[in-house]
Amino acid sequence: MSARLPAGGPSVLPLAAFGIGFAALYVPSLLDLSRSLWDSSEQSQGPLVLAVALWLLAQRWRALPAVAPADGGAVWPGWPLLALGLALYALGRSQGILVFELGSLIVLLAAAIVLLRGLRTLRHFVFPLCFLLFMIPLPGAVVAALTQPMKSAVSGAVVALLQPLGYPVARSGVIISIGQYDLLVADACAGLQTLFSLESLGLLYLDQVRHPSRARSVALALLVFPIGFVANVVRVAVLALVTFHLGDAAGQGFLHGLAGMLLFLCALLLIIAADSLLRRLLPGRPALHAAGRA
Repeated sequence: MSARLPAGGPSVLPLAAFGIGFAALYVPSLLDLSRSLWDSSEQSQGPLVLAVALWLLAQRWRALPAVAPADGGAVWPGWPLLALGLALYALGRSQGILVFELGSLIVLLAAAIVLLRGLRTLRHFVFPLCFLLFMIPLPGAVVAALTQPMKSAVSGAVVALLQPLGYPVARSGVIISIGQYDLLVADACAGLQTLFSLESLGLLYLDQVRHPSRARSVALALLVFPIGFVANVVRVAVLALVTFHLGDAAGQGFLHGLAGMLLFLCALLLIIAADSLLRRLLPGRPALHAAGRA
C-alpha cells in the first residue's frame, strides 16, 4: 500500500519546516546572484521571474481546497524528488554550476508539494514550476551561437526601417551608423536573453488569460518569438533616433533604460493584438448549455 495524505491537508508545522529549509538553502544563493549575475543587464529579469513564479505558486496553493481533493494521492514519490533536489543543490553550490543550483529549486518545490499534498496535486503547479526555468541562465555556448545572428538581423531591420524615412543610416555587422554616431547593438538590446524574457511574458499572459482553445494558446506562444523580434527592432530604432536627435549622452542615459521598458510594453501590446486576431481566426468552443430547462 502506498502512503497517502490524511484528509484536511498539511498542518502549519510541515509548511514552516519546508519554509525554513528553503530559506537556509537559497537565501545565500540569491544574495550571491544579486551581487553578480542578476546585476547585469542580460540577466536582470531573474528576480522578477522568481517573484512572479512564487506569486503563481501561492495563488495556486490558496486555490487548492477548491480545485483539488483533500486526498491528493501518494506522497512517497516526494522522497526521491527531495533526494534528487538536494543532490543537485549540493553539486551546483559546491561546484558553481548555476544550472544545477537554481534547477534544484524547481525539483525541491515539486518534492515539497508532493509530500504536503500528494502526487496528483502536482499537476496544478506545473506552470509556475516550469516558469522558474526562465530564471536559469542559458549555457554561454548556446547564447553566443544564437545571439550574434539575432543582433545582425535586428540591425538590418532597423536600417531597413529608418532608411526610407530619410535618415542617414547604415550598418556594418552589428554596428549601426546614424549621422555622426556609431551604435553597437549589444546583447542586452537584441540578444537571446531578451527574447527569452519576452517568451516568459507571453507565457504568463497565456496562463492568466486561460484560453479555452488549445490551438489558439499554442499559436500565440509560437508568435511570441516574432513578436519579440519586432519589439527588439522598435527598441533599437528608438535608441538610434534618440541618439541622432538628442546626442549620445541621451541615448546612453535615462532614455536607454526607458527604451528597455518600451520593449516590454511594445511586446505586450503586440501579444494582445495577436491574441485579438487569433480570437477571430481560432475561436474557442462555445459553452454547452444544459438542455431541457424550463
